Amino acid sequence: MRWFGLACLHIALSGCSGELGVEGAGQNNAPPDGAAAGEATFAPEEPTELWFVELEGAPAARSGGRARVKGLAEEERALFRRAAVERGLRYTLRFSFEELWNGLSVRVARGGSVALSEMPGVKAVYPVVPVELDVARAATAVDPDLAVASDMSGADLVRRDLGVTGEGIRVGVIDSGVDYHHPDLGGCFGQGCRVAFGHDFVGDDFVPSDASKPPAPDGDPDDCLGHGTHVAGIIGANGIVQGVAPGVTFGAYRVFGCRGGSRADIILKAMERAAEDGMHVVNISIGTPFQWPDYPTAAAATALVARGVVVVASIGNSGEKGLWAAGAPGVGEAVIGAASIDGTRVTRLSFTVAPGNAAIGYTRAEGSPPPPLSGSAPLARTGTPASARDACDELPAGSLAGKIALVRRGGCPFHEKAARAQAAGAAGVVIYNDRGGVMNPSVAAGGPISIPVVGIAQADGELLSARLDAGPLTHSWTDRAVAAQSSTAGLISGFSSHGLSAALSFKPDLAAPGGAIYSTVPVEQGSYDTLSGTSMAAPHVAGAVALLLDARPELSAPRVRDVLQNSAVPAPRSGDPSGQVPEGAHRQGAGVIRVDRAIRATTVISPGKLALGESAAGPAARTLTLENAAAHDVTYDLSHAPAACATGGDHWRPTSATAGAAVVAFSATSVTVPARGRATVTVTVRASDALADGGLFGGYLVFTPRGGAADGPLRVPYAGFKGDYQSVPVLKLSGSEAPWLGKLSGTRMVPQRSGATYTLASDDVPYVMVHFDHGAERVTLDVVEAATAKPWGRALSLSHVGQSSSATAVTRYGWKGTTKLDGRPTVVPDGDYRIKLRALRALGDPDNEAHWDTWTSPVFTLDRP
Repeated sequence: MRWFGLACLHIALSGCSGELGVEGAGQNNAPPDGAAAGEATFAPEEPTELWFVELEGAPAARSGGRARVKGLAEEERALFRRAAVERGLRYTLRFSFEELWNGLSVRVARGGSVALSEMPGVKAVYPVVPVELDVARAATAVDPDLAVASDMSGADLVRRDLGVTGEGIRVGVIDSGVDYHHPDLGGCFGQGCRVAFGHDFVGDDFVPSDASKPPAPDGDPDDCLGHGTHVAGIIGANGIVQGVAPGVTFGAYRVFGCRGGSRADIILKAMERAAEDGMHVVNISIGTPFQWPDYPTAAAATALVARGVVVVASIGNSGEKGLWAAGAPGVGEAVIGAASIDGTRVTRLSFTVAPGNAAIGYTRAEGSPPPPLSGSAPLARTGTPASARDACDELPAGSLAGKIALVRRGGCPFHEKAARAQAAGAAGVVIYNDRGGVMNPSVAAGGPISIPVVGIAQADGELLSARLDAGPLTHSWTDRAVAAQSSTAGLISGFSSHGLSAALSFKPDLAAPGGAIYSTVPVEQGSYDTLSGTSMAAPHVAGAVALLLDARPELSAPRVRDVLQNSAVPAPRSGDPSGQVPEGAHRQGAGVIRVDRAIRATTVISPGKLALGESAAGPAARTLTLENAAAHDVTYDLSHAPAACATGGDHWRPTSATAGAAVVAFSATSVTVPARGRATVTVTVRASDALADGGLFGGYLVFTPRGGAADGPLRVPYAGFKGDYQSVPVLKLSGSEAPWLGKLSGTRMVPQRSGATYTLASDDVPYVMVHFDHGAERVTLDVVEAATAKPWGRALSLSHVGQSSSATAVTRYGWKGTTKLDGRPTVVPDGDYRIKLRALRALGDPDNEAHWDTWTSPVFTLDRP
């Protein structure tokens, strides 16, 4: 069987248990600023006790005969129950899955995951990760004709010129629910309403980390959080705001309570319900970054496509984390993973600063109370534009009493800055960006923030700081909205996650407007708001899919992605005024959706994208098939448009470059596709010697029709890795110098460079602190006797572990003194030992020792009381 671990950002593991009592699998903990070198601080936590258990049989969506599959599933579950009784395993069943993914999610006692892995018929075990939402908001009033950027995707042309609205198409929204009372969303729930289907899987009070607030499902999918209503409005609002496909029928599947937070198994259960309700399209604006394509939510989403449902998912908001950050379920093989481009204009509420009373637009931080619409206070700064860690350390008591704190971004989380200012008496916090582009502040993670926290542009913050040099300023909240054309309109949003996936699969797939998007929110939250995120890009794509299926109902679910990718238009590279070089394919996929072109297209090219793998294998040759539905022959001229590359080096801070483009050769310079027929062409792509090893290359194969065919140029994107992928290390030293052996002292993990003694009582266990600089194919921990190197068994075995959430983040694995030796659970006696940590590099060969990274701990002693 296999074990799967995760590295997460806005879906974070919390104390996940690993095999044979290993604690902390997949948890990422960045050392706090100010901690001693190599130390890390941890909040008190309970170990994860929730597990996905994948069974051997295939799910119904991937097998013939649902009755036969159901019979096999019942046999597998009966075997599991009998084995649990025989082995004394006590567990609580959360959910059983058969349709899209075959298995269970269970709660087991601490350490019970060991027995799960040994059960007959178990294929794999995965942690059930907690889920959080991560977006930015700003109350606004804008021109609704431009609000959801339908002009950028061609949806406005489809509605106006073709009269296509998505009528008859069912779109499922797996999210925080939908405020069906909203007039733009129909005003009612049930048959005959716009929101005709739905279910609440959690209830208002659900908090995933609090056992006293478990899920309380009911049939009412109303939204008290706001995210799902915003997503639904982008897809299909029809009122003050007009969504992409205003004629669709919604299914609302609520998986978040009013305080946010969910679990991956609840997301998967909602997918099954959406399939049962006959959704044609499902939008999932949720994701776990740095993920592999076979995590259960990604695998289930791919199975949902196999069942005939188009699945669109956000690719993630981890753009600042560098390459490989694409998240699940968006990394699912058949899923449309959506990247974000910035919208055409930004309109936000503002505050003024006197003297002068110039209005400055702001973004309310997620988790912050709404700023008031009036009231004044002195403006005070806590640092300067040169401060690297502004408000990251304790501020003098009372130093900000009754003032609005001006704070520079950087050095520590937004929540920490806000908490420091709040403790110093601030009446509000204005955080200004430390770079250009859109900022998505959030203070939702951590203790309560009771004062308004907003974010502003870098230029505005630096100007205010300079004005404070000249004298005191007064800050005033207003109800005034300010609007401006976005200077980054049409460019990939800075927050949008980079691909590829750790498996070198081509992600993201497409891009759509997601930066500063105005849409619906629950009526009690003001009815309309502006949010940013790939959470907003995905529903643009889902709405476009609804329009496409309305206009071309013959398209199969897998074919929809090909058609949209063929007709997409690559976005220009950021910082390139000429616009001649497209942004990297690893950032935008096929480009920005153009649903008007997709509907008009009479030719489809498959596959719609090419994942070329690593260049060390030599030039990559692929065959493309062109299918022409027109009643006349069409001839296409073939050409190559190279995109920006990600240069080799630090993948946490990738550099975009135009040099190093791949060399492309076609089997012919043109291809004629007969009427209602097909033709093939072979393309060979060779990585350039000018691109350093470790970089990502990509571009677009362009098929330009002769004679001005209605579908215009068609494109197929490609991407690959330059060099030997197994040369990318996993156990590269981080800023915290991990790996190291740790000992927990209170909430501080202290390095034990020369070893230590552990009693194994409570938390006094050996901790291995690991930084995963890249995704690992496999991770193992083995225990050996210090003096003789005698093996005492395996303490940990994980497969497909995602990379750490930052360049300095670490994952901890606590060993409780048991191993698996010769297939049997073994209690290791007191004595002196070492732990050997091994990580198999991504896509590596387990039989090739050069593909493994290895670290051995210092000698430590087990001395039980």
